[in-house]
Amino acid sequence: MSLLQVSAWTMRRRVLALCVTVGLMLAALGVFAAFTATSSNGQLDDVVNRASPMRASGERLNTAVVDQETGVRGYAITGRDANLQPYRDGLAAEQAEVAEIENLLGSGPLDGRIRADLAEVERLSGAWHSAVAEPILNAVRTRGPDAGRTLVEAGSTSEFNAVRTAIEQMQTDIGMLRDRSATAAKDASKRMVAIQIAAAAIIIIAGAALMLLLDRLVTRPVTELAAQVREVAGGDYDRHIESTGSPELRELAGDVDGMRKQISAELAEVREARRQIEWVNEQLKAQADELTRSNRDLEQFAYVASHDLQEPLRKVASFCQLLQRRYAGQLDERADQYIAFAVDGAQRMQRLINDLLAFSRIGRLTSGFTDVDLNRVLAEVRSQLEPRAGEDARIEWLDLPTVEGEEPLLTTLFVNLIGNSLKFCRPGVPPVITVSAAQEGEEWRINVRDNGIGIEPEFADKVFVIFQRLHGRDAYEGTGIGLAIVKKIVEYHGGRIWLDLDATEGTSIWFTLPLLAGIPVQEKVKEVTS
Repeated sequence: MSLLQVSAWTMRRRVLALCVTVGLMLAALGVFAAFTATSSNGQLDDVVNRASPMRASGERLNTAVVDQETGVRGYAITGRDANLQPYRDGLAAEQAEVAEIENLLGSGPLDGRIRADLAEVERLSGAWHSAVAEPILNAVRTRGPDAGRTLVEAGSTSEFNAVRTAIEQMQTDIGMLRDRSATAAKDASKRMVAIQIAAAAIIIIAGAALMLLLDRLVTRPVTELAAQVREVAGGDYDRHIESTGSPELRELAGDVDGMRKQISAELAEVREARRQIEWVNEQLKAQADELTRSNRDLEQFAYVASHDLQEPLRKVASFCQLLQRRYAGQLDERADQYIAFAVDGAQRMQRLINDLLAFSRIGRLTSGFTDVDLNRVLAEVRSQLEPRAGEDARIEWLDLPTVEGEEPLLTTLFVNLIGNSLKFCRPGVPPVITVSAAQEGEEWRINVRDNGIGIEPEFADKVFVIFQRLHGRDAYEGTGIGLAIVKKIVEYHGGRIWLDLDATEGTSIWFTLPLLAGIPVQEKVKEVTS
């Protein structure tokens, strides 16, 4: 596999390859360690469970042989059977130890030598018994202790020494078995230590390789990429972003650079759009300033015009009324009619000018906002409209909230709304006007509803326009400015006003006023009959 192919590997693939390699090496070491541990356990088992017990059995076997020889000599000297007990015990111990050693022997070369040594010990022991021990015992039993002592003194110790020499040779071979097993166990322990050192070295080398790999392919490239991104964030939107790290980081750098290009293009569009918006804002500001100046001039003109027209119109109306009173019936009927037209026109002109003057004063002559209890306002409005309402009319309202505003203007607002309801009632039906309020968000929604003739939905946009009339002067009196004044008062207080098109009977008008914090909504119904 070429270096070019390896360099195209992803970071995940490289880390996986490193982990697999290290895992295989550690697995191989683990298998080797398992075999070594098994071998070490076997050698330790030979030392602890075979060689050491066999050596101890050999020592006991040598003691048993010596006890037999001592018992024979004692019996030969005294002739007493009690002195023969060591012989009997030694003989039994010899047989037991021989059987124990045979059980502990394995199948190795040294085990074969030890088995041969044991067979030689048994052969020599049998020869000693046949040539020395048995004749002495038989002589003592048949001829007495003297005959036994004679045989002991005349006999040779070569057969007994041969037995002990054979036992010593067997012990030497058992010691060799133990030393060989101990040496093998020590070698296995050394190999285990070497395996652990090798595993630690592999892990350290793998960790170093992983750290180097991460530093080369992740840490440094990420740091460089972050530095490039910071340059772009600092305003260098033309800075090309690239990375020399892993394929994933190079792909990420490409995506980030693509995002940079898109953001740069969008920023250019935003700058152009902002430039256009700023130009439009400047135009709108100029138009708003011009509109404000124009509105101010119009309000000033309306105020001045209506104020300046008061004096000449008052004179015209006064003289017309004077003519009507002094010369009524003295001229012909047509002259009286003309004078009546002049008086009516002058009076209507006075009402129009007064309404226009009141309209122009809204927002110009202010006493400042205060907390206004609408229940008190409604009571005042009911008192003002009592002569017009008559005995059959009813004005009902819910316990209304306290709002922030100008009490005189709010009084004018309700006078116009309730006055319209009283004016446009249905013939023969006692007027019923209901005022209610409900909190919605950060404002109060206030409703004035009546059972009068109502307003057609197609006139919803016209009723709040100044001097707009839906009926002739002969049918209903008024100048048509009342709802325009109401709308201006509501907007002056920061609210909205609209006609409820869903009302099935009469007229329902909604308007809003900003919420005054800390004043709870009341739900008790209060009814006042006028």
